[in-house]
Amino acid sequence: MEISADQLGRLVSFIDKIESETYPETPTFMHSEITGIAIDNLISMGCINTNSHILDIGCGQGPALDLFRDKGYVSTVGITLNNEDVRICQEKGHNAYKMDQSFLEFPDASFNLLWARHVIEHSIFPFFTLSEFARVMVPGGTLYLEVPAPETSCHHETNPNHYSVLGHGAWISLLRRCGFTLRDEGSYSFLTPMGPDEYWGFICTKNK
Repeated sequence: MEISADQLGRLVSFIDKIESETYPETPTFMHSEITGIAIDNLISMGCINTNSHILDIGCGQGPALDLFRDKGYVSTVGITLNNEDVRICQEKGHNAYKMDQSFLEFPDASFNLLWARHVIEHSIFPFFTLSEFARVMVPGGTLYLEVPAPETSCHHETNPNHYSVLGHGAWISLLRRCGFTLRDEGSYSFLTPMGPDEYWGFICTKNK
């Protein structure tokens, strides 16, 4: 399909609008706690070693980057669309850049682990975004993808910055279409002031 300059311009304008609506991601105790549990699980499964190249997609202000560094993983890169978050991560000494998750500015097969916690729901086209994740991963590499479940008491699908809060089966199907094999999965259930909530965590291997 041939895309006209006018069509491409409308897409770029739409993406620019979404970027302008981002906000700083201040770490919270609950999210930092889940991050620690998930990283320990990846380590126990042998998904990371000291030479692993790690990309934190949607790094926020660096809670996962902090933990990876504390555990001795130094080849880490974080990306986010928010300027404030980039600044804070860089002040902490992290390699952090402003970058769209759907248009990763890295060569093919650059990373052994992609950490993508609560970021894919911000994509307007998750099929394309997951394909981009796969492109920058080495064959046999690991993707950790964590998403909010739809239609809980928190109704994440109504968040103005959430565009793809999908059901469990839809995520599994998209991951498989993009060249991933599901290795393990889990859920995090907890109570919020609005009632019960749930997150799903998928540990996937990129097919060789």
